Amino acid sequence: MKLYNLRSYIIEWLQYAIHFLQLYFQSTHTIRMENIALRSQLALYVQRYEKENLPKPTPTPAFRQLWVLLSKSMPHWKEVLLLVKPETVIRWHRTAFKLHWRRLSKRKGRPTIPPATIQLIKRIHIENPLLSLEKIHERILLLGIEQAPAPNTIAKYLPVIRKPPSDRQIQSWKTFLNNHHHELWATDFFTIPTYKFQILYGLVIIHHQTRQIVYFAVTTNPTAQWTIQQFRNATPFGEVPKYLLHDNDPIFCSKAFQSFLKSSGIASKKTAYRSPWQNPYAERVIGTIKRELLDHVIPINERHLHSLLREYVNYYNTERPHQGINGKTPTPSPIQFPTTAEKTKLEATPVLNGLYHAYKKIA
Repeated sequence: MKLYNLRSYIIEWLQYAIHFLQLYFQSTHTIRMENIALRSQLALYVQRYEKENLPKPTPTPAFRQLWVLLSKSMPHWKEVLLLVKPETVIRWHRTAFKLHWRRLSKRKGRPTIPPATIQLIKRIHIENPLLSLEKIHERILLLGIEQAPAPNTIAKYLPVIRKPPSDRQIQSWKTFLNNHHHELWATDFFTIPTYKFQILYGLVIIHHQTRQIVYFAVTTNPTAQWTIQQFRNATPFGEVPKYLLHDNDPIFCSKAFQSFLKSSGIASKKTAYRSPWQNPYAERVIGTIKRELLDHVIPINERHLHSLLREYVNYYNTERPHQGINGKTPTPSPIQFPTTAEKTKLEATPVLNGLYHAYKKIA
């Protein structure tokens, strides 16, 4: 037993001697760092164990931050660490790294919208319930409101109206439309049921570049001669387009109509069979007329329908903004001076008995 104690005594003294020699040949900076490390652990032990009577000292946030710094500045920091494991200090460092970059990468979000702008959005939606989010945004831009919210922001304060149309197209046909949109008209027929279940036929002609409805007409019995006369009315004084885009309707493909186009210097461009997407603007404007007018007002007769279309086409060309022409109207609108929503006063003019409204700034 005494031999065992002597052996342990000698081993312990040898360990002390080795530690003494290591400290003796170490630099002053290293000794100071180790002193800080040991004193920090001793201070934690005294604070948490002796004062609070805890069975095991719990590292504080300051203790963790100190040891994260010591682990990066001391070459042999693991040798003087006694209270926790080195893996724990490494985990502290990784956690602090994640929290630091999470704070820097935190999204601030969109700026808040003034209450006056929100009230303006709701007013336009209430008075024009058929307008989409994009149309409300474009209408606010036309009014010259500063810091107009985007359509996605407007959707936070209004219900989703409808999804945007799909972009189905063929590159070669799209290239032709883009290259000649300034000298290209498109036309098509559409049907309208009346109050007495009669069928009326509407003709619409639209300019590709400006999206302006150049001409419209209504009849109970469309013929080739009637269609030719409508095109004569739409092209006074020889103001004709270079190309006319139409589908394979028998009236458009008739010899009389094709002869009229040729004599007028208009090149006929027919779409492929069962390919309405090749005549996109005419099909779209017809769908717009049905969604925004004919789905809500049932015409009584031909005269009533003509009156409705005349009022709507005037609103369509002068007041309704279009996404395809950067939120502008087919007929250029007057330039508005920029103002805030709080200082903007609007005068609303009802269109189609209040189905829509035209807006004008007042002082």
